[in-house]
Amino acid sequence: MKDGVNGVALGVFVFFFLAVTVVGFMAARWRKAENEHSLDEWGLGGRSFGTWITWFLLGGDLYTAYTFVAVPAAIYAAGAAGFFAVPYTILVYPLIFTFLPRLWSVSHRHGYVTTSDFVRGRFGSKGLSLAVAVTGILATMPYIALQLVGIQAVLDVMGVGGGENTNWFVKDLPLLIAFGVLAAYTYSSGLRAPALIAFVKDALIYIVIAVAIIYIPIKLGGFEHIFAAADKKFTTAGAGGLVPAPAGQWTYATLALGSALALFMYPHSITATLSSKSRDVIRRNTTILPLYSLMLGLLALLGFMAIAAGVKVANGQLAIPQLFEDMFPSWFAGVAFAAIGIGALVPAAIMSIAAANLFTRNIYKDFIKPDATPKQEAQVSKLVSLLVKVGALAFVLTMDKTVAINFQLLGGIWILQTFPSLVGGLFTRWFHRWALLAGWAVGMVYGTLAAYGVASPTQAHFGGSAKEIPGIGEIGYIGLTAFVLNVVVTVVGTFVLKALKAPEGVDETAPGDYTADAGDAGVEVELPPATAGSTH
Repeated sequence: MKDGVNGVALGVFVFFFLAVTVVGFMAARWRKAENEHSLDEWGLGGRSFGTWITWFLLGGDLYTAYTFVAVPAAIYAAGAAGFFAVPYTILVYPLIFTFLPRLWSVSHRHGYVTTSDFVRGRFGSKGLSLAVAVTGILATMPYIALQLVGIQAVLDVMGVGGGENTNWFVKDLPLLIAFGVLAAYTYSSGLRAPALIAFVKDALIYIVIAVAIIYIPIKLGGFEHIFAAADKKFTTAGAGGLVPAPAGQWTYATLALGSALALFMYPHSITATLSSKSRDVIRRNTTILPLYSLMLGLLALLGFMAIAAGVKVANGQLAIPQLFEDMFPSWFAGVAFAAIGIGALVPAAIMSIAAANLFTRNIYKDFIKPDATPKQEAQVSKLVSLLVKVGALAFVLTMDKTVAINFQLLGGIWILQTFPSLVGGLFTRWFHRWALLAGWAVGMVYGTLAAYGVASPTQAHFGGSAKEIPGIGEIGYIGLTAFVLNVVVTVVGTFVLKALKAPEGVDETAPGDYTADAGDAGVEVELPPATAGSTH
């Protein structure tokens, strides 16, 4: 790592950061509605985004600064086992093609803003809706924190903030400034801000990846040398070379499958989806989003390049930023750092909005103030989005970064337990609401306790997301094991509760709601306050 501040790289970084800040505040005037005081407008951009805006928004939402830093960092540390992120993003798009259009349609018809709105309406259960909402908020918080970790990694490599012995305020001041700007334009512009900034973010990332995948191998002597250097490192370390050992194959496969099932359970994924203007926009996006998987595969190769380039860092999350500083001229390193930094702002904004919407609709409105007006909902959501970001900032500033990463892994285990209620509910009303709640509870408890028992060289607890699968004996992803237990309890519980004729709750949806489009009769983009989110 170079001594002192890289002034040129910092200057370029600040330029792009200021540019997207201006764009973020200008977004408040973009497609401005007559009545902006509603969650439909602030939290979903008026449900008005077309194919390309939705594509950039979803891409900016799913492929984050943490992705940019952590995926190649996993390759740098563990070899090909880190590539699990590539097959899971390939698996996820055929999966979401089957259910996201249905979710968009029923949400559009009934004015649902969150997944918990749908669960409450489908199963007539505020308790199940609350469980889904709380899970979504818990899973999102460490995810937001990791976006700030990504910004901090870039600032560290540029030499901003001083060393570890520097006064904490001086050291973290740049991060505090970035946080303040993010909070301000999210509060002001809502979802429109990350939607506009996503264009800049994705353009920068594609440029950086295209240049890096050509320029760095030329400087390092070609891909043959890169792979040979990586193979030598892992063979010397006793890891068996580039290919994972047979014992790791169950972990690889279950982690890929479980991650694919979990990705679109996250609230921010659904928020970006529901902001689109038609069912066809969603269907088209599921066919063109795999372009990001191509980018991800190329991005992952940077981990091997860091090995071949001789990058040595104590914290693996710094490997790729350090590679950029070592290999590129300072001005282009600044562009790469800006891509990572802006890549943190877009998803952090969407995540905070999504978590705030969950609190507002499914805790505040359902349990605290049922007669809240649309204007009050929007105001509460704005304030909660600030509190969520403050919580994430406190998480980053007070806890070790490995703890933040492990809690994000725990978030993936948790959010997967909402799959039966959401996706199951989109296709069948057979599951009983109490059985779904019991299955969710079993999955949450097992997943949390199993993850708590996993140790690592740096952590006594929550040291990873893989553990022996009961009854099979192989090491697999804890989230997927918890999900299987969840489904078993749900199915068995449904049979029992139906036999006992337990009350099932009122379903406010109709079969036609799941295939409705924006132009269909009876469909309203924004329902009147008296009917939006009601049960009948």
